[in-house]
Amino acid sequence: MKNLLVISLLFLLPGLMVAQESSFVHQNRQRYRFFAGTYTGGQSEGIYVVSLSPEGKLLQARLVAKTENPSFLALSPDKKFLLAVNENNPGTVESYAVLHDTLQRLSRQQSGGNAPCYVSVNQRGDVLTANYGSGTIGLLKMDKNGKLSPLLFVENHNSAGKTAHAHEALFLPGTRQVVSVDLGTNQLWLSRLNDTGKKLIPYKQRTLDLPPGSCPRHFVMHPNGKWMYVVNETGNSVSLIHKTAGGQWVLKKTVSALPAGFKGKSYCGEIQLTKDGQFLYVSNRGHNSLALFRVSQTGDDLKLEANIPVHGNYPRFFVLTPDENFLLVANQKSDNIVVFRRNKQTGLLQYTDEIKISSPVCVVFF
Repeated sequence: MKNLLVISLLFLLPGLMVAQESSFVHQNRQRYRFFAGTYTGGQSEGIYVVSLSPEGKLLQARLVAKTENPSFLALSPDKKFLLAVNENNPGTVESYAVLHDTLQRLSRQQSGGNAPCYVSVNQRGDVLTANYGSGTIGLLKMDKNGKLSPLLFVENHNSAGKTAHAHEALFLPGTRQVVSVDLGTNQLWLSRLNDTGKKLIPYKQRTLDLPPGSCPRHFVMHPNGKWMYVVNETGNSVSLIHKTAGGQWVLKKTVSALPAGFKGKSYCGEIQLTKDGQFLYVSNRGHNSLALFRVSQTGDDLKLEANIPVHGNYPRFFVLTPDENFLLVANQKSDNIVVFRRNKQTGLLQYTDEIKISSPVCVVFF
């Protein structure tokens, strides 16, 4: 009898081990949550929270902050706080405490101009806003409790004699140097935070001109820190910019984000680079595609591999999941957020699901 029991257990044991291993894998497959920023002129009421399953399926969106035109969001490095601009005239910026899967508003301050469309925050709590309507960059401070200081400083790009439209402002990783992208002046603006942390002062290279008619919008950095990729809205292109040994930024080349022969109207939107620096994605609003580029090993060249349909209209924004297994596209004019499963070897995307949200314009995972 005992021998029979032992034999039975030996037969059952592999099955039990497989079941336990399968359960372990399932439990460790990540379910992600994200906040979605919107324009509130239609049916949207503010910021929404959505969950993404390990299979790439989206759960119903839920309103977590009723606020006007939260068109861009940024999470603090410790993921405790969320920042949101209110793209109004004059503009404001808000801070929220992230409480599991909901938000608690902590503060609201002036953004330093009209129609802010971008906000960022670094490890020190320095906050930058890009005000599209006024062509200005605002500087604020967020304290350890998530509250924003009143506006500390405003950098004005209109002194160049052109109509400025600031579209992004970021601290380069681990530095006090700021790169601002101005669509109106067709330039990158370079500055740095002064020693007191209350003012932006010009960098030794004040600006970098982009090719005429480019209208630069956003940028990303290659992991080696030597190359910057700038997406150009009306140029429908990506400019490759190199940092020399002396710290000078130099334009090297510009490549198209549209397929050869396309004649319709289109405007580039967002740009994202994979963590390994191998693939670059750019959204085309009008052609309604994501341009997939393969990046050379040294970062000095891009090759357009494919233009992938976004299953919607006007892809204002897109983002990779933290594990980069999926990519989500916010299609502003078709009121949907679409999920694609990503092949890490080829960079190609496969549609998995979508959800309806009115005028989605930004997605932030937390």
